[in-house]
Amino acid sequence: MAIKIRKEDALNYHSQGSPGKIEVIPTKPLSSQLDLALAYSPGVAEPCMEIYADKENVYKYTAKANLVAVISNGTAVLGLGDIGPEASKPVMEGKGVLFKKFAGIDVFDIEINEKDPDKLIQIIKSLEPTFGGINLEDIKAPECFIIEQTLKREMDIPVMHDDQHGTAIISGAALLNALEIVGKRPQDIKLVVNGAGASALACTRFYLSLGVRKENIVMCDKEGAIRADREILDDLKREFATSGECRTLTDALTGADVFLGLSAANVVTQDQLRLMAPNPIVFALANPDPEISYELAMAARKDIIMATGRSDHPNQVNNVLGFPYIFRGALDVRATSINESMKLAAAEAIAKLAKEPVPEIVNKAYGDDKLGFGRFYLIPKPLDPRLITTIAPAVAKAAMESGVAKHPIMDWEAYELELQERIGIDQRLMSRVISRAKKNPKRVVFAEADNIKILKAAQIIQDEKIAIPILLGNREKILKLVAENSLDLPEINIIDPFVEKEKVKQFGEILYKERQRKGVTPQEGEKLMRDRNYFGAMMVELGEADALISGLTKDYPKTILPSLHVIGVKEGVNRVAGMYIMNTDKGPYFFSDTTVNVNPTADQLVEIIELTANGVKFFDIEPTIAVLSYSNFGSAKGDIPSKMELATAKAKAKFPELVIEGEMQANVAINEEIQKESYPFSALVNKKVNTLIFPDLSAGNIAYKLLSEIGNSEAIGPILLGMNKPVHILQLGSSIREIVNMVAIAVVDAQTQA
Repeated sequence: MAIKIRKEDALNYHSQGSPGKIEVIPTKPLSSQLDLALAYSPGVAEPCMEIYADKENVYKYTAKANLVAVISNGTAVLGLGDIGPEASKPVMEGKGVLFKKFAGIDVFDIEINEKDPDKLIQIIKSLEPTFGGINLEDIKAPECFIIEQTLKREMDIPVMHDDQHGTAIISGAALLNALEIVGKRPQDIKLVVNGAGASALACTRFYLSLGVRKENIVMCDKEGAIRADREILDDLKREFATSGECRTLTDALTGADVFLGLSAANVVTQDQLRLMAPNPIVFALANPDPEISYELAMAARKDIIMATGRSDHPNQVNNVLGFPYIFRGALDVRATSINESMKLAAAEAIAKLAKEPVPEIVNKAYGDDKLGFGRFYLIPKPLDPRLITTIAPAVAKAAMESGVAKHPIMDWEAYELELQERIGIDQRLMSRVISRAKKNPKRVVFAEADNIKILKAAQIIQDEKIAIPILLGNREKILKLVAENSLDLPEINIIDPFVEKEKVKQFGEILYKERQRKGVTPQEGEKLMRDRNYFGAMMVELGEADALISGLTKDYPKTILPSLHVIGVKEGVNRVAGMYIMNTDKGPYFFSDTTVNVNPTADQLVEIIELTANGVKFFDIEPTIAVLSYSNFGSAKGDIPSKMELATAKAKAKFPELVIEGEMQANVAINEEIQKESYPFSALVNKKVNTLIFPDLSAGNIAYKLLSEIGNSEAIGPILLGMNKPVHILQLGSSIREIVNMVAIAVVDAQTQA
């Protein structure tokens, strides 16, 4: 699904808070005079001398082993052209963020004000002592070829121009699988390439490595087929010039098996596709609009296999499937280059992964339980958590086998665990939730729609089709805020309970019938329905909306009470609980109860444990639960340790299928080494804890707020557990991003309950 980007949102994203998208975070403690002396003078002299004695020690004592430079001179930035090094910086920062998110690789982006290829080569070459690898980006052709080839030849670290090889590797994997599906061999196919830039040339060369024959290739540019007898022909185009009869793209496509487009939008017609051989493979990769639209191509022929660069159609050729994991594997064996064997290994690993059963976690993320190898699934999805443990080892092995690995891997099982630890294998939790929400958007009613944060969040969820927003509040006030902030919500549903008198009366009568023995009179029922939290809850209860979001401007207890009165808890549930997800560098941790139960008893904690375990499973994660206290297995006496010990025992007896341990201190729960050494009997030994149960509301609330403010962690929540229908209460002052995240969770909650 194509994402609508608003100029104001993009500029705000990059400018608000700390400008840009990256920062440097120390990896060692700096809290004492000794720490500072070790980090700098005089202690730093010791590693300096070790490196002086043996340069390879730079990998042992510095960050070089996990540091990549993303380098550009801004001469070919996206589709924007030569906009200069300063203007390229947001793109290079973005590339760095992807390296970190998907492969745990640190990046310094370097924008160089130099167009002379020889001078640029010297500048980049001089950076070799600093970096473990070089990712060249957005450098125009033909200079990019000269620069990369020279640097690969003269540098002793991996160098790759992703604009060339990323698309080649990913599309190459798709080509291998597409040919297998249609029963054709690479050496037998006729290939037509439209475009003769860096990506097109790199892809075509890579396809030769896959077995495609040069004499079976016709490359076209805007003048038609590139022919050997063309009067003006540069050396790059001459490499794939044809001496056959083809003169036009139409000539070339007649009888062709494969079309690769890396050119411009809408340059191929349905009639041209009909000239291709049976079961044609069409990779129309121009972005954002392909050489022929997906819809037109699929309508032209029933036997077509189609791939584009877009995320809203099957078979997206996305470079993020490749470059993070290719560099990961190369860095981890200290490869001196990224060679053809490593690129082929990456393509083959990607192709092979697409043939394996798709994990349920991926199916849910994309809202498609039919994902499986075939015409509409040639390559894995970008959110597949298996990519890092599939591609990086394949690249590392190829580096070792081809003789460019200086630090071979001996224990592959340990390496796989290391890869998972580097990124936190479940760090992409919210990405999966949002993708899943988009597959089946639900109606979400906002009780506080006269707040600009809510309206901006509504704009995002409408644009990205995460949900269908319903706004409660004064229409004039809402529309004024929309106009003042240049929002685009012309057809959004706005409901004002003070105007909807018949609806308020109807809802009030229903509330009265439900709560007449709990002090609610007919008049009181109608009065309460003018409260937007009551009105919104009743909309959800009666099926006029699928989920309710509120709490941005009111205290949590006041916000949750109307939903408890109108919707109530699930059958068999006696209480609700609040859970926060703390997204950390080590993956997500689930904190409960953080918002509802002030001082639960041991029996009530058992209920909270059950609700929380089910809440964690909702995110396709198996809970591993630590029950927290200030004591470790009876090491200190007191009411809280006794309560938590009893709750643990009762929970273990009631839920024998769950991994639960306690009572224990928080650091012991998280630190596996302490448990192995001091508490080897613990059920959590050799298991990574991801769920923490707090003894009371005060402890849970303080813990999540401290971690979110000073622990470099993103808090997602609170997620209300135990309600009969989807209701989620925001914390006071939630950010727009936090609101959007909660909406996505509410939508998936509604999908599950539907």
